This record gives sequence, structure tokens and C-alpha cells, in this order.
Amino acid sequence: MTTRPLPSSSWLNAPAHHAWLAAEGQRLLAFAKASRLPDGFGNLDDKGQLLANAHAETMNTARMTHSFAMAHVMGLPGYAELVAHGVEALSGPLRDRKHGGWFATPNALDGNTGKAAYLHAFVALAASSAAVAGAPGAQALLNDAIHIIDQFFWSEEEGVMLESFAQDWSGVEAYRGANSNMHATEAFLALADVTADTRWLDRALRIVERVIHTHAAANQFMVIEHFDPQWKPLPDYNQDNPADGFRPYGITPGHGFEWARLVLHLEAARLQAGLSTPDWLVSDAKNLFASACEYAWAVEGAAGIVYTLDWNHRPVVRERLHWTHAEASAAAQALLKRTGELHYETWYRRIWEFCETHFIDRINGSWHHELSPHNQPSSKIWGGKPDLYHAWQAVVLPALPLSPSMTSALAQGAYVTKW
Repeated sequence: MTTRPLPSSSWLNAPAHHAWLAAEGQRLLAFAKASRLPDGFGNLDDKGQLLANAHAETMNTARMTHSFAMAHVMGLPGYAELVAHGVEALSGPLRDRKHGGWFATPNALDGNTGKAAYLHAFVALAASSAAVAGAPGAQALLNDAIHIIDQFFWSEEEGVMLESFAQDWSGVEAYRGANSNMHATEAFLALADVTADTRWLDRALRIVERVIHTHAAANQFMVIEHFDPQWKPLPDYNQDNPADGFRPYGITPGHGFEWARLVLHLEAARLQAGLSTPDWLVSDAKNLFASACEYAWAVEGAAGIVYTLDWNHRPVVRERLHWTHAEASAAAQALLKRTGELHYETWYRRIWEFCETHFIDRINGSWHHELSPHNQPSSKIWGGKPDLYHAWQAVVLPALPLSPSMTSALAQGAYVTKW
């Protein structure tokens, strides 16, 4: 048993709250449909229009395919064809036909022929969700993604995903990243459900043991992002480019929230599968959430969570990103379900109030993806509104149990509360 009774007054028990989440979810989905391109899905601007000279991207295509598959499985009409389109793009122009794996753009039109673990984790997640949705070609895509992960990315010796390779799978990058391994953990939870193979849960646990229970635990449960091949932290990494969208300098509190939720999903999945499950998983999740709240929320007066901190927990990049707050909300509801502790209800409400007030764009649709340090829309790090995945998951997760993974739970009708 991995859940505790909710406070009687919890929003997670309130039909009106779930109706609000459902309405927000359908609003997000409707906005995202416009991202379709012949070769996949691309970036939308602030008003939901494709950018000039827009091209498909593997990250967007995989995330959209996963999100639309969830919508289809939930019983929302109008998304099956979009899932099929995503599978077709990931099986065709976004895939390297010669060497296998996936480029970042169709046929590497951006000149980047490398193979990144981050993108391959999302391809695996998309394929697993599309397979649950019954999309044509999804099972073959899933088999391909699993083969590539097994053959190239997974390091049995290190118990993690290797970061990236050249196009022909030579020259593994002399870097290890927490971000790519976090999304691999997410994908592995889904793969365990779709394949009924518990090795994915064992792999996820090995990642969490290294990144969270060893390194983050030694850093006041603030996640260390960048490492060398011997897993020695690289504290100065990207100090000259602190606002990088994927490998920023210092500490990224949003990842602390995201890891907290994934750790709880892993605990629930392992218990459900009858596997040995360390007691420290729940305490690590609680500590990750507590540290991110303590050091990153309203640190200079204005509400909201800053993008990055330095090693003394001082703000570096003060902008607030929408995905950080979506993940904070998702982590709060997961901890609330797991523990029943009232302060997670307080945080859950606080974060949603902030999102409604500042991020949710009732005029042009979707969410502002970035706010300034004064909580006004900005675009220093992320321009436009290309991301459905984070906000969409944040509105779906409150209705679901901690295990199985999202699309499988939806397909099984395993709702905690019906939409």
C-alpha cells in the first residue's frame, strides 16, 4: 500500500476541481493541434501559430505523440489520427535509416547528426503510449526504441544512460547528465508497464540510487545535473551559459520536483510488481520537494520558482518557467496521495493559484512558457508556446494513482477520481 487517506477537504476529492482540470486539459490539447507539420510536430508562437519556416522536431513530435495518445485513451475524439501521424514521423523522417536511432530534426536538416539519450527517452515514451493507444506502427516503433536503448545507451556497468553519440554510434560523449537519466526513468516506468518486463524497474532504481540517493542526498537533496564519465560532479559546467534550456549552470529546482514525483511512481511500481522496494524512496522524494520549495520559491519576494540557483542556493536565472510549476504541482499531488500530509495540500493549492494567476493565458491560449522575475510574460529562455507535455500531465495526474504509468493507467480506467 503506497497511499494514505487524503484530507477530507482536499481539492483532490473535489469534483469541481477535477472538472476545472479537465476543462484546462482540453483547452491545452486544442491549442496544441496546430503544431502539426508534414514531418511531425513543430513549435507554436504565443498565439498558437506555427513559427515562420517551422520544421518538425523529435522532442516536440515525441511529446505530442505521447500527450495525444493519452487523450485518445481517455476517450477524447480527434486525437487518434494525430497519434498515428506522430508514429509515422518517428518511424520515418526523424529516424536515421542508415545507422538507427533518431535525429533531432527530419533527416538532420539542422546539421546535428548526433544521437542524444534525452531525445531517445522521449521516443521510447511516445512509442509506449502510442502502443497502448493501438496506433498503427506503434509496436514496431516501440521495439526499435527498446533495441536502441539496449544496444547503445544503457550502461550496465554504470547503471545509467550514456549521454550521446555520433551518428554512427562512435565517440560516446565524455559527460553524464541527470536530465537525460531523469527522462529515461520516466520512460522506463512506462516500458515496464507496456512490456511487463521488470528489468526496466530495476534500471530505473539504479538510476535513482546514483543520481538521487547518492549525489543529491549529499547536496541537501538539491539535484546535481552535470558529471564527468566517472560521475564526478562538474560544478562549473556551463557557468558561461547559465540560462541554457537543457544544461543550465548550477541547480535546477524544477528537476527536484520532477524527480520527487518519479521516485514515488517508482516506489509504487516496484511494490505493485512485488519487487524489493527501498524505504528511502519516499523519504528522498519528500526531501527533494522540501529543498526545492525552501530554496527556490519566492526567494526574492515575488512568488514563483526561479529557474536556477548557484551552489550557495542563491538565484542565478530568476525567470520562472511554466514547466517548473507544472512539475511542482504534480509533485505536490503525488506526495499528498502518498503521505496524506496536509502541507502538501497547501503547496498544491498555492502552486495552482500561481499558475492560474500568472501562467495560464486566457486570451491567446495555452500557458505563457516563461515569466520575468516580476512575473510578467517574457522570452529570455523559451519563446512561444511549443510545450504541451508538462502542463497537460499536470492536469491529468491528479486523477490517477501513482502506478501504473499514465497512459497505462488511463487505458485500465485506474482513476483515483473520474474526470
